[in-house]
Amino acid sequence: MTYTIMILCGLVFLAQLTSDSVTNALWYRPAYSTPMYFEPWRMLTVMFTHSTSSYYHLLGNMFTLWIFGRELERAVGKLNYILLYAMAGWGGSLAVQLWVYVNPETILTPTVGASGAIFGVMGAMFVGLRSVNVNVTSLGVLLAINFAIGLQPGSQISWQAHLGGMLVGAAVMGVLVNFKGPRQRTKRISMLVGLAALLVVLSASYFVVLPLPVA
Repeated sequence: MTYTIMILCGLVFLAQLTSDSVTNALWYRPAYSTPMYFEPWRMLTVMFTHSTSSYYHLLGNMFTLWIFGRELERAVGKLNYILLYAMAGWGGSLAVQLWVYVNPETILTPTVGASGAIFGVMGAMFVGLRSVNVNVTSLGVLLAINFAIGLQPGSQISWQAHLGGMLVGAAVMGVLVNFKGPRQRTKRISMLVGLAALLVVLSASYFVVLPLPVA
């Protein structure tokens, strides 16, 4: 699945280079979560888009995915891996959405990139390695450095997506490592369904309280 995701991201990037309309059709703005413009699928499609202004955005994400994604996929299996990846990416978009309550001006700011999902993969690796008593200091430092880069003024990096993806990826992995094995299957599935339900509820927050009127 890691290679499939990488190929899909590459194909989408090539399509983006041919037309800006491809990017516009797939990226995510928090406004798309409002009742007026409701297009919730963009919270997932954004995971396959990248900035066309620089090849480094795509290459950096894919290199990180190649390093960590393959190992995580071997550890948890294809189905759990794709579930974790999708939920982490969703969590990244959700964090971007919820940040609008703090800074309403960002409701129309577009986000592109698989970074939220990839931070989820890294967060999951951190949890998985710690569960088997592997020293995770170097991975923790790597996560901290990459997250800090997104906090730099003018970086045009969505640190919110990074944070949301990392937290959800770590949470999913926490379920997988704490409720593993056939005997824990029912609890594991229940916990994952519960986490997905929480993401759904939070994603519908604009239907309860809008951060500001959208013109």
